[in-house]
Amino acid sequence: MQPSTAMAYDRAITVFSPDGRLFQVEYAREAVKRGTTTIGVKFDTGVVLIADKRSSSKLVEPESIEKIFTIDERIGCASSGLVADARVLVDKARVESQINKVTYGEAITVPSLVKKICDLMQSYTQYGGVRPFGTALLIGGIDSKGPHLYETDPSGALTAYKAASIGAGRDAVVKFFEEEYKDGMNAEEAISLGLKAMSKSMEKPDLSAVEVCIITQDGKMCKMTPDEMQKYLKAKK
Repeated sequence: MQPSTAMAYDRAITVFSPDGRLFQVEYAREAVKRGTTTIGVKFDTGVVLIADKRSSSKLVEPESIEKIFTIDERIGCASSGLVADARVLVDKARVESQINKVTYGEAITVPSLVKKICDLMQSYTQYGGVRPFGTALLIGGIDSKGPHLYETDPSGALTAYKAASIGAGRDAVVKFFEEEYKDGMNAEEAISLGLKAMSKSMEKPDLSAVEVCIITQDGKMCKMTPDEMQKYLKAKK
């Protein structure tokens, strides 16, 4: 059993431990690590988001599991961790995107949107009566400066990446990307790389329950159909 003095730091979101840690934020990160693997890959004209939608029960309808969300025409995100928490952040992102259009007459930039979401996440680490969001997001999108891929953290921190992963298989995926990622890839190369990385995160590779979404400058955000997925799965074999 922990000493009573340690429990005070352990339970309170607004209290630092003596060594400068916020335990509740660290626990929120553990919730993200328990989530299924999610991947984002940036290529020359867009971003690919890939999410593992496998369920622990064969009775669950795969279509009911939502891991990739549309925020705006050219901005989307994929989550890992507590899906209900992710849904709240996605709703906030959608509102901020529409407010920007109504106020300024133009689409919000990806960095601005990510900062607004992270400001909300940070506020939930600073005030009593709330808890940190137990989710992390990979936010990908296109704006006037090109494609962007950001990772958010339960602490409210944000980082831009060329390729990134969150969830249970993060370490294996990141190691694979560090070895295999190349600048200037096209969409097909990015999708193939992402699927190979996803298989590295699985003990028994099975990509049948994987969802793939593409965001490009030429078109809106779209999710690949099972038939479109087949050519990549066959190529991988």
